[in-house]
Amino acid sequence: MRILLSTIGSRGDVQPMLALAVALRELGREARLCAPPDFRASAENLGIPFTPVGPELRSTAKAAVPVTEVSPEVRRKMIEGTVTAQFEAITEAAEGCDTIVAGGALQVAARSVAERLGLAYSYSSYCPITLPSPYHAPPPTPMERPDGASNRELWDLDAAYFNDLFGAKLNEHRVAVGLPPIDDVRGHMFTGKPLLAADPVLGPWPEPAELEVLQTGAWILPDERPLPPAVEEFLDAGEAPVYFGFGSMRAPDGLAASMIDAARALGRRAILLHGWADLVLPDDAPDCLAIGEVNQQALFGRVAAVVHHGGAGTTTAAARAGAPQVVVPQTYDQRYWAQRVAELGIGAAHAPGAPDADSLTRALAAALRPEVPPRAKSVANEMRGDGAAVAAKLL
Repeated sequence: MRILLSTIGSRGDVQPMLALAVALRELGREARLCAPPDFRASAENLGIPFTPVGPELRSTAKAAVPVTEVSPEVRRKMIEGTVTAQFEAITEAAEGCDTIVAGGALQVAARSVAERLGLAYSYSSYCPITLPSPYHAPPPTPMERPDGASNRELWDLDAAYFNDLFGAKLNEHRVAVGLPPIDDVRGHMFTGKPLLAADPVLGPWPEPAELEVLQTGAWILPDERPLPPAVEEFLDAGEAPVYFGFGSMRAPDGLAASMIDAARALGRRAILLHGWADLVLPDDAPDCLAIGEVNQQALFGRVAAVVHHGGAGTTTAAARAGAPQVVVPQTYDQRYWAQRVAELGIGAAHAPGAPDADSLTRALAAALRPEVPPRAKSVANEMRGDGAAVAAKLL
C-alpha cells in the first residue's frame, strides 16, 4: 500500500505529515510526500520520497507585504497559480499510490486528483476551528464579517469565500480532465469525515457537529537530535532562559530587540530563534544566545517559558514539554491557540496589536507567575503522543 501525503504550507503543515509518514512506514506501508521545495531535505533525511510543489516559501517571511494584505487581484493570481501547481505536482507524485491524504486548508486539488486516478482520499486539519461547527467561528480571512453574525452564518460566508477564491480555477482543471464541476469547494476538500491531528486536551473537537470528525491526536515527529554544544553551554551557564521564536512567520519591525528587552526587564536570560525572518540579537551581551533550527522537544523542557507565534506545532511542543507559554498570534489559527493557552492556565495570550517591549514584558510576567509552571506540567502529563500512530492505523 502506497500513500501520498500532500500539503502546501510552512513547517507547521509539513512536520505532521513527516510524522505520519514515519508512522505508516512502521506499519509496513510506503508513504510519499508532496510539499513545498523548502522541505526536500527534511523528507529525504528520513528516507521519504519527495515531490516538490510550488515555489519556495522561506522568502515570504521577509516579504515587504504580508500575503494576507496583498490586493485581491494579486491574491487571485496566487491562488490560480497554486491550484495549477498542485494539479501538476500531485498527479506526478500520486503515480502508483492507493490513497492521497491532504493536510491543511490550501489543499484544493488533491481530492480531484484522487478522483481522476481512482484513489482513496482523506483530509486532515491541524486545528479544530478550521473545521465547520456551530460551536466556533471560522479562522479569520479577508472576507467581511457582519456584526452579530452567528457562527453558522459565518461558516456559510466562509464556504462562499472558498468558492469565490478557488471555484473557477478548480472547476476549470476538473472539466479539463473529464470531471464534473463542483459547487462547494470547502466541502469537497474537507469531506464529511475529516481527520483532526490535534491533541484533544489542547485542542478538543466540540461534539456534536455536522461532520464526523476523527480526532487522532497531534502528529508528532520524534526528534532524537542532541542540542548543539553552544546551546548546552548556554543552558548550563545560568538560570533557565526564555525562548523567543516566530518560526516561519514574518516578524514585526523591531521584534527581536523588544523580545530581548522584555526578558531583561524581568531579569531573565534569552534564547532567540533566527527563524525564517532571520531575527538577530540587538547586541552581543552574554545573557542572550541566537540559534538556528534545533530540537524543540529537547530544548523546551529546559527553558523558563516559550514565547512564540502560536503555530499548532510550536504550541503543542511547548505544552507537551510543560513549558509556560506566551502566544503572540498573527493570523489564521494562531488566535485560537493563544486563547487555549490562556484558558488552560498554561501561559498567556499577548494582547491584540503589534508586540513591543512593554506588551511582551506584561505577557511574559503573566506566564511566569508561580502557579503557571505546575499547571503547565500537569497539562503536559494529560497530553498524548501517539496521534500519528493512531492516524496510520486508521488509514
